[in-house]
Amino acid sequence: MEADMAEPLITNEQLAQLVANGARSAAGEDIDPKPVVKLFTPDAGATWLITEAAPDDPDHLFGLCDLGLGEPELGYVSLAEIRSVRGKRGLPVERDLYFTAQYPLSWYAKQARRAGMIVTD
Repeated sequence: MEADMAEPLITNEQLAQLVANGARSAAGEDIDPKPVVKLFTPDAGATWLITEAAPDDPDHLFGLCDLGLGEPELGYVSLAEIRSVRGKRGLPVERDLYFTAQYPLSWYAKQARRAGMIVTD
């Protein structure tokens, strides 16, 4: 459980947008939304740009995932698993409080394939 003073990994507003995107995708819409949230390990080089959450299981997320191995990929990830990740110094995953997506997920995925890592600047 997160400490009361800590920032949540995903705010209620972000979760609502993720679920809305997930509902559109589940309904068969061909969507390419901007990432809603960026999560990262401050001491391990892993980054996630999340665009969707399954409406029936908000733990089931979709986005661009980069575990710091040089091969970022689009895919599904569990929020519970992300919460359990610790970096080299034992630091937990954090939400980038200053990240605002400028482009749709496909743009970030293309840039990540070229660079071998997620690039947001």
